[in-house]
Amino acid sequence: MEIRWRRLRRGALACTTVALVLTTSGCFLQDPNAGGGGSGGPGGSGFADGGTADKDKEVTILGVPGGDEAKGLLASLKTFEDETGIKVKYTSDRDFETTIKTRVSAGDTPDIGLFPAPGSLLEMAGKGVIQPIDTYLDFDELDRSLIPGFLEAVRRNGRVYGVPVKMAVKGLVWYPKAAYTKAGYSTDPKTLTDLTATTDKIKGSKVSPWCMSWGSDQATGWVGTDWIEDYVLRMYGPDTYDDWVAHRIKFNDPKIVKAFDEFGKIAKGRGEVYGDAKGVLNTPFADAMNPAFAAGGPKCMLMHQADFAATFLPKPVQADLDNQVGLFVFPQFPGGFAGQAIVGGGDNAALFNGNDPDAIKVMKFLASKEWGKEWAQAGGWLSPHRDFDQSNYPNETTKRIAQVASTADVLRFDGSDLMPKEVGSGTFWTGMVEWLQGKSSQQVTTEIENSWPAAKSSS
Repeated sequence: MEIRWRRLRRGALACTTVALVLTTSGCFLQDPNAGGGGSGGPGGSGFADGGTADKDKEVTILGVPGGDEAKGLLASLKTFEDETGIKVKYTSDRDFETTIKTRVSAGDTPDIGLFPAPGSLLEMAGKGVIQPIDTYLDFDELDRSLIPGFLEAVRRNGRVYGVPVKMAVKGLVWYPKAAYTKAGYSTDPKTLTDLTATTDKIKGSKVSPWCMSWGSDQATGWVGTDWIEDYVLRMYGPDTYDDWVAHRIKFNDPKIVKAFDEFGKIAKGRGEVYGDAKGVLNTPFADAMNPAFAAGGPKCMLMHQADFAATFLPKPVQADLDNQVGLFVFPQFPGGFAGQAIVGGGDNAALFNGNDPDAIKVMKFLASKEWGKEWAQAGGWLSPHRDFDQSNYPNETTKRIAQVASTADVLRFDGSDLMPKEVGSGTFWTGMVEWLQGKSSQQVTTEIENSWPAAKSSS
């Protein structure tokens, strides 16, 4: 095996000396600036020749999901393995992004990587080690099946390099159904003005409207970034959102500053959030809604969080989810984008071993609407396919969330996951903490702007 890795590393070095090479040994590296292929079907030439031995009926996958998520992933592969005779060896790594960079540098990649953020996937595509999906999948068929927005997140210079295998739906507002409906609060506010009227009524009952916790060790602050993304998309629509994420407008553009200020009416508003800023930052994000189910009655009513919030609600609530919780989508901003906008996320599979028919078969399965049924049935997983059989979801709450995503007018991938790592999982996170602790929107957004890799000292 080590001999093979030395061969691959030598071949990779040889290929980098030209823009587009197909050598007699079969080594191919896709030109990161190549166009075309974005809307074509299967075909194309060449391959990214990483991964393990070809045609050995064994495919290695590296990803983040562990614990129950890994069990669901493996269960969803069992029938495929039995039918094809291909054995999938999955490894979970919580530090996936660091590990995959190290392994790419060493010429020791898995056959397939499950990337939690498009940014690092596209970085690898730029190195020429990821196979474009149009060379082995029917792109148009996949595009028709998926909820719009996912493939755009993993497109580089006209080609797409990843396949979404797991969806997260963000911008949901959860509430304790019994107490909330008994009080007669609106379960379907159409605009933020309607929602504010509801939260004012909640405050009048001496209960804090919002349950909010951001604690996540070194990642504390990511919860706040989801809020900002929701505001930017709802206030200004997808074009401005895309410009912001791609840095075609500055992070401290007046529109983004205003989005921070608007969120500040909740996060920094008097009586809006249960607990002070210190409590919000020091309480684990998974415990955010626990006060809504306090024995003496709710201490707060509403939680803004993604679909995966269901997996960390109190156990008795999870066991009776449909009766215990209700939810609605964070509403439209008055005068903002008129349609239903959703911020989403998810994991994308990418092929390092484009010369292995076994790895390609696995990728085709991961790209199909059949993938994930067993994981869905176990709970905690959503398909990115509009035509996925929703009877596989274990409860009506999950089915409703899937319906929200599949019927949205606009879906955009989580902005911080698309930004450079220095910002998206760096200064954006830490900036949200500093903002909640008292820094102004202008100051924080300017500091984040100045941290953008290509923009230091430019603003």
